[in-house]
Amino acid sequence: MVFFVLAFLSGSIPFGYIVGLLKGVNVRERGSGNIGATNVSRVLGKGYGLLVLLLDALKGFIPVFAASHFGLPFGDLLICGALSVVGHCFSPFLGFRGGKGVATSLGAFIFISPPATLLSFLIFVVTLLVTRYVSLSSILSVSAFPFAFAVFSSRAPGDLLTVSLVAAVVVVKHHSNILRLLRGEERRFF
Repeated sequence: MVFFVLAFLSGSIPFGYIVGLLKGVNVRERGSGNIGATNVSRVLGKGYGLLVLLLDALKGFIPVFAASHFGLPFGDLLICGALSVVGHCFSPFLGFRGGKGVATSLGAFIFISPPATLLSFLIFVVTLLVTRYVSLSSILSVSAFPFAFAVFSSRAPGDLLTVSLVAAVVVVKHHSNILRLLRGEERRFF
């Protein structure tokens, strides 16, 4: 289906990489080497990191929003959101490498289930304020999303499976962060 392809391609746009290049910096060669908002913040400054966060969230939100306006069923909206996250994590424009999918998940799932997304976001904020680790905050918030989705959205079991798989992809993309956290070597955000 055309919406699935467009969702994947939307998610694949490497905004962090593009913003870096516009500033004359290859963010894949600086800081953590990630194209996401956290690394862009560290390499280019918080304003550019916020811009990338917004753009990455929009590339998750827009495909789901557009598909809903064309009357696609809820399960297809979830697949559009999932594919935008997969596109971000495995961008064909970067040799099927990409970011970790947190902001794109936020954008996709704020439309899918605002209450579950809000709860996950609150977990992110509290964890960040307590620990100052963006990675740990991201891992805990995305891990909580399927549980919050199950509570706030009475949908088909396949829907819960879809959001659980997206959460699993995002957590797995944090494997290097998890290792650094376990070794006590992860950088704090502030």
